[in-house]
Amino acid sequence: MAAALTSQVALVRKCNRLLYSVRSRFHTSNGLSTKEHYKFVVLGGGTGGITMGARMKRKVGAEHVAIVEPSEMHYYQPMWTLVGAGAKTVSASARSTASVMPSGVKWVKSTVMKIDPKNNTVFTEYGKEISYDYLIVALGLQLQYEKIKGLPEGFEHPKIGSNYTVKTVEKTWKALQNFKEGNAVFSFPNTPVKCAGAPQKIMYLSDSFMRKTGKRSKANIIYNTSLPVLFGVKKYADSLWEIVKKRDLNVNLRHNLIEVRADKQEAVFENLDKPGETKVFEYEMLHVTPPMGPPPVLKGSSLEDEGGWLDVNKDTLQHKKYTNVFGIGDCTNLPTSKTAAAVAGQSSVLDRTITKVMKNEKPDKKYDGYTSCPLVTSYKTVILAEFDYSGQPLETFPVDQSKESRIMYHMKADIMPHLYWHGLLKGLWGGPGPYRKIMHLGMK
Repeated sequence: MAAALTSQVALVRKCNRLLYSVRSRFHTSNGLSTKEHYKFVVLGGGTGGITMGARMKRKVGAEHVAIVEPSEMHYYQPMWTLVGAGAKTVSASARSTASVMPSGVKWVKSTVMKIDPKNNTVFTEYGKEISYDYLIVALGLQLQYEKIKGLPEGFEHPKIGSNYTVKTVEKTWKALQNFKEGNAVFSFPNTPVKCAGAPQKIMYLSDSFMRKTGKRSKANIIYNTSLPVLFGVKKYADSLWEIVKKRDLNVNLRHNLIEVRADKQEAVFENLDKPGETKVFEYEMLHVTPPMGPPPVLKGSSLEDEGGWLDVNKDTLQHKKYTNVFGIGDCTNLPTSKTAAAVAGQSSVLDRTITKVMKNEKPDKKYDGYTSCPLVTSYKTVILAEFDYSGQPLETFPVDQSKESRIMYHMKADIMPHLYWHGLLKGLWGGPGPYRKIMHLGMK
């Protein structure tokens, strides 16, 4: 019996040594110790995170910057509108995260599990602890398909897609190609969304595709939006209403998607002006824009506002409570549309803010809320909406950008992706502000 006990003890010790060895190899293979410190820690390796990582590298040196991001792939998501309509491929929107990560900057390939701003520390998976002098939060937002009954499992059925994820965007194109006759339904949720124009862009492109393929006469195109308006800026909304009427598109305001019965090809919408009243739409094609919300990790961190979004000063992007914390992009509560163009405008302001804060000086540059939404209205035309915090047009070019333009489509499809990969992500593009002044002879 003693021999058996000794054998069991030896086995336990051997297992413990093996477990320790595995843990050690894990940390070594990732180049990580259990506790690290950096001057700047950037949370998120999306558009805002990579952009600010590149800018901070130039400011303090690569060895003093860490970016926490678990994903192996980085996507230029504005292209997915065109992918869903068959005009671009998913592969054209993708690069490896390693290829866009600023060289020399520490890539912590992990998920943020907790943020402790009182102790200047973040915790990642497996208990890793990283402390910082300055924190930049660029965590994007959370897609919440599960808030719609019947999703995300409904995507296993045909005739339904969504341009908001890499897994479902090609299903949109498939549904469009396979459309025969009936209702083509497009939704806009009752939450903040990224790229608020995208839900209706795919409607216009679907209309164009059906006209091109001779199916339009058999299609009833329906856009159900939870909003009380077609678009938030009146100048562009007026132009879009003209297109809606000219192309015989059906728009229902204040209609919110609450359920998808994919096996029956039915979508259930609630009337937000009449709580409890619902309407069922049969569909031959359905494009879903999911509800969206703030990153869950912000909850309980004392960094969030009442809605769960990162609570930052709308002028400087500095956190309202913690002076060494900053935010950029979709995760913030900045009262402007959540787009890559907004990130560009924010990045130059945030760069300047951080420079001033590091010198114990007052930030002197203000973000005006600039954002842009290239509203694709066909395979050849775009209405380039640009506006500020007040919802007033802030147009770069000395023309009426509320009119459909072939040149603007070329900018959207070909020039902007190049600017994204080689300008914005390198920290070299801070939006068109300086060029706007030149274009308008210093009048804007």
